Amino acid sequence: MAETPAIRTEALVKRYGHGGATALKGLDLTVAPGEVFGFLGPNGAGKTTTIRILIDLIRPTSGSVRVLGVEPRSSHELRAKIGYLAGDFVANGRQTGRELLTYLAGLRGGVPAKRIERLASDWDLDLTKRIGSLSKGNRQKIGVLQAFMHRPPLLILDEPTSGLDPFLQQQFVSLVQEAARNGQTVFMSSHVMSEVQQTCDRVGIIRAGSLVAVEHIDELRERALRKIEVRFDSDAPALDVPGVSDVVIDGKVLRCKLSGDADALVKALARHHVVDLISEEPELEEIFFTYYRRTGE
Repeated sequence: MAETPAIRTEALVKRYGHGGATALKGLDLTVAPGEVFGFLGPNGAGKTTTIRILIDLIRPTSGSVRVLGVEPRSSHELRAKIGYLAGDFVANGRQTGRELLTYLAGLRGGVPAKRIERLASDWDLDLTKRIGSLSKGNRQKIGVLQAFMHRPPLLILDEPTSGLDPFLQQQFVSLVQEAARNGQTVFMSSHVMSEVQQTCDRVGIIRAGSLVAVEHIDELRERALRKIEVRFDSDAPALDVPGVSDVVIDGKVLRCKLSGDADALVKALARHHVVDLISEEPELEEIFFTYYRRTGE
């Protein structure tokens, strides 16, 4: 018997008001138990609408949705099994961080105080301060902690590292990787390519309310164009290499874009004296545009 998906939507439609915008257009999505699934797309594509339906903050116009095997609207117990984090975490500003986390821990069946304190220490977070006095980044730290602290079977994260500096983004990646090792399912939207690459097994790309692709992360990267800059010790040579495009030569510097495997480019460069080489990972937006071009959209 096949495992019950952690998340499944079928023909999911969401319209806002009479004659209003259609945010989701028949979304079919399946996330396996224990999978880290990245939900990607431009702003306004329908990511947040989907997430709000999954946690029953809003209801779909039509279609079906199951989370951990049940309808979100029919199960109050489901909430304790989900760790949810919005991109801009909001909480009662008069509470201290410790008061909020202790209260939420009680609602979720209890979390050892030592775990809360350890997470706060790891994230350099002072739990004695009132939440209203904290910076956006520190409020987001509390949001991360409340989502992860009870080790829920399912984590639903909407732009989770918004407001976090690069060091804390890396700590977040470690938390997601730990959750994956524990067999937890993670469903997350993100605009941070390094975050997606380091954590996700598969990604789904949504555009204008429709799912246009579901791919393994390595396959997605192969569709993207990396920006390459090579500096030589003399005038840059002209290159004709498979996967290389948009070649621009400026004296000793060659700039180009690369798709797919870098082996042919590296072998071509090895015939010359290379002083420096910079390879920029593609932004998610560039991946979207590249993917849409290749699928004729």
